[in-house]
Amino acid sequence: MITVYTDGACSGNPGIGGWGVVILEENQNEIFLNGGDNNTTNNRMELTAAIEALKNFKNQANLTLITDSKYVKDGIQSWIHNWKKNGWQTAAKKQVKNKELWIELDKLIAKHNIKWEWVKGHTGNKYNEKADYLARRYIEEI
Repeated sequence: MITVYTDGACSGNPGIGGWGVVILEENQNEIFLNGGDNNTTNNRMELTAAIEALKNFKNQANLTLITDSKYVKDGIQSWIHNWKKNGWQTAAKKQVKNKELWIELDKLIAKHNIKWEWVKGHTGNKYNEKADYLARRYIEEI
């Protein structure tokens, strides 16, 4: 089993944003990924973190993906089914925000067996804090 922690951050919303990923595989070194965008939103960075984490796996994998974003967790586990049925519209008949990222994430999760978990951010969880650090590091380096 592989455990993945993801996080996104933004300085201003929209503003400069970063994403961070920590990948933990049994008997392997920790893998750290990060990046960002100079004009983005926090939700886009949260989604991008999950996307970039999954892109790291070329073959089918059994993963536990842990995020502190209820937007990502609820979106992928609950909302996305109706969005797809309704032509990528919300229940209020508005276009789904970040549609292209949701579509990309949906394609990537189809390749893997993923257990989604939510953890409250900034509560001392070692790897969630590390993912947050990686996301913020991109912002600070700009």
